[in-house]
Amino acid sequence: MPRVFVQGQPVDSYPGLAPEAGRGAVRRITEVGEEVLHKPCRDVTEFGPDLAALIDDMFLTMYVAEGAGLAANQVGVGLRLFVYDCPDDDGVRHVGHIANPVLDRLDPADRRLLDEGEGCLSVPGAVMDVPRPDRAVVRGVDKDGNALVVEGTGYFARCLEHETDHVNGHVYLDRLSKRERKEALRQVADRREEVFARRAANTAALSG
Repeated sequence: MPRVFVQGQPVDSYPGLAPEAGRGAVRRITEVGEEVLHKPCRDVTEFGPDLAALIDDMFLTMYVAEGAGLAANQVGVGLRLFVYDCPDDDGVRHVGHIANPVLDRLDPADRRLLDEGEGCLSVPGAVMDVPRPDRAVVRGVDKDGNALVVEGTGYFARCLEHETDHVNGHVYLDRLSKRERKEALRQVADRREEVFARRAANTAALSG
């Protein structure tokens, strides 16, 4: 079985960091409460060097923040776009980007809910259990406007669902009860400083 899929296709070998990151610059990650995170993003309609450069920046920013996925509105750009570098539960690595993602509605018989820990780079330091389907199919286009279908199971399905939520203007806290949301924000207050110190150290290391 192939160990790495790029843009939904198996590849024989792949570097430790996506090549896009080598061309990118680190951008500031938006935080819960900022307007751009809480409203639906607009479709990507222009495909060209600006979009490619945004994707490069998003890959590097995701790695610096030690994330598995990052949506454009998490770097302050209200476009339906996300990047990912995420393992599934079988240890297979999935890397890529997708613009204008839409999740297929799956028959409940074809999936089960997994209630597992989930974090978000825009909710720094918090991890909460969020029920998500264990399988996801996302359709969209790549940076050149070509049709794309990406399928995921386990943790990678969670990543695809989480990032698609982002482009629709939702953060995972929206899926929690009031009490759980309060607990998540308490975790942020406790850990935010530590998270930002690690990101600063990673930025220095990766930009060096």
